[in-house]
Formats: sequence, C-alpha cells, structure tokens
Amino acid sequence: MASSFIIPVTVFLATVIIAVNGCSPSDRAALLSFKAALKEPYHGIFNSWSGENCCLNWYGISCDSTSGRVTDINLRGESEDPIFEKSGRSGYMTGKISPEICKIDRLTSLIIADWKAITGDIPPCVTSLSNLRILDLIGNQIAGKIPSTIGNLQSLSVLNLADNSISGEIPASIADLGSLKHLDLSNNVLTGSIPANFGKLQMLSRALLNRNKLTGSIPVSISNIYRLADLDLSMNRLTGSVPSELGKMQVLSTLNLDSNLLSGQIPSSLLSNSGLGILNLSRNGFSGTIPDVFGPKSYFMALDMSFNNLNGRVPGSLLSAKYIGHLDLSHNHLCGSIPLGLGSPFDHLEASSFSNNDCLCGNPLKTC
Repeated sequence: MASSFIIPVTVFLATVIIAVNGCSPSDRAALLSFKAALKEPYHGIFNSWSGENCCLNWYGISCDSTSGRVTDINLRGESEDPIFEKSGRSGYMTGKISPEICKIDRLTSLIIADWKAITGDIPPCVTSLSNLRILDLIGNQIAGKIPSTIGNLQSLSVLNLADNSISGEIPASIADLGSLKHLDLSNNVLTGSIPANFGKLQMLSRALLNRNKLTGSIPVSISNIYRLADLDLSMNRLTGSVPSELGKMQVLSTLNLDSNLLSGQIPSSLLSNSGLGILNLSRNGFSGTIPDVFGPKSYFMALDMSFNNLNGRVPGSLLSAKYIGHLDLSHNHLCGSIPLGLGSPFDHLEASSFSNNDCLCGNPLKTC
C-alpha cells in the first residue's frame, strides 16, 4: 500500500513544481528570441511576455498542464479579442519568423496570421515539429518557398499559407500529408504544376490553390480524394482539358476553374453531377456544345460558363433542372432560341446572362 501511495504524491508534486516554476526554460528562451525578431507597435501584445512563467498570461501562448511545455502559439491580427476591439484597429506586425521557434518541439499549433507585414521565409526547420497539427501563416508578406520536406508533418491537418508572396513550386512531398484536411495556398506566386500524386491526400476536404501562376494540367488523381468538397484552381495558367473523373466525385460541391487556359469540351459529367452546386468554368478556351444532360436533380446555385468558345444551342434539358440560381452563358458563340417553358429556371435571369453570343434570341433577349 505504501508504494501505491507514492505515485500520486509524486505526480502532485510535479504539478505543483510546474505551476510555481513556469514553463520550460528552453521554450521561454525560444519565445523571447521569436519576439525579438518581430515588432508589433500598436497593441502591445508582447508586453505580457514577461516573467519566468510563459505558461501564465503570456498572450497567445498555451501549455500542457502536466509537462509545462508550450503547445500552442496563437497570434491573430484579425481578432475579436478586447485588446483589438479597444484600439479599433486590426493587427500590424513587421519582422520575420525566427527559426528559434523550432526549438519548441512540442508545438501542436503555430498560428501567426493576418499581421500584414511580416516578411522573410518559412523557417525550413518547421518541418521538424512532428506534433504540429495546424500551421497557419495567412495574411502576411512571407516570401521564399514552401519547405521541400513539408511532407514530414504527418500530424498536420491544416496548412494555410494564403495571402503571402510565397514562390517556387508546390513540393511533391505535400502529397505525403496523410492527415491534411484543409489546404489553402491561394494568392501567392506559386509556379510549376500541381503534383501528379496530389490525390494521395485522402483526408482532404478543401483545396484552395487559386490566384497563383500554376501551369500544366489538372491531375486526374484529384478525383481519388473522396472527401473533397471544395476545389478552387481559378486564376492560374492551367492548360489541357478537364478530367471527366472530376464530375464523378460524390462529395464535391464547389469547383472553380475560371480564369485559366483550359480547353477542349466541357465534360458532361460535371453538368450532370447532382451534388455540384457551384461550378465556374468562365474565362477559359472551352469549345464545342454545352452537354444537354441536366435533369430534375440538377441544383446549381451558380453555373458560369461565360467567356469561352462554346457554340450550338442552350440545352433544352435546363428546363428540367430543379434550380438554377445564377447562370452566365455570355460571351460565347451560342445560337438559336433560349428555351421557354412552364416553371422555367430562366424566369429570374437577366439579359446579361446570355449577352454577347452570335445569334441567341428569346426572353430575356430580343424576340426570335
């Protein structure tokens, strides 16, 4: 009985020591080096980073209550925290992310988001943080490349590097992030092609790669990501045709491919997919006719095929669609009469939805 009593007392004493002595000295030193490389002039969020215990009232820092190790750095420049509401302005911070941050090897969340003026690159050593689940650096001026060993972060579920100045190619190892659910690389200057094995990301539900300078074709392997609901590849320089397999994805609800250099015919599978609610194919080089494959299960909140080279007629099967919220077929080479019928999904549409075609007529355009 004596030995069974010793263990709880030991645990209790360890907890008390952590509470009194504060966080790991090495974690505290790394945080202070991180702080020294940044300047935040308006809100004074780093004023709280004083004293020996970085686990107690240090703004944005959370620790494991048992070990006293720092587990989360959560610094958001767009926040409803009283410190921001009181000043009436969003965050602004200059400087760089110090590689010293990598010495906090128990980190599960690293969020340094929306500070507008943080520069430098992503420290390559970040990929050594094996416990990291969230890496969110959105809304800064971070440049350089995505570390080539990003695939080492096997626990990562969120990777958000959007709204920065990151260049270079998407590393092939990104496909090794087996736990990744949310990927946002939008609004950077990424070049090269989307990795061919992108479809290995089986847990992915959102993939936002829009507003970059990506080239090459859309990998067919993307259709293997059965959880993917939101895919945005718009505003790049992608070429080739759209894989028909994308239209067979059961969960996909939003597909934005607009403002690329895509060509060929529009796969009928995209327009007949009853789960796809937002489809934007505008500003490409699609040709041929619009597949006449709409039906009672077709429900599009937005369907945009404008600014292409489509010809032929407006499909009569559109009349059988359950709902068409926004439709834009303008700036093509369509001809003939716009279908009319009882309960037509066109009743609420304006002439701009059909304008600048070769010879379309009928409501809401001029009479045939």
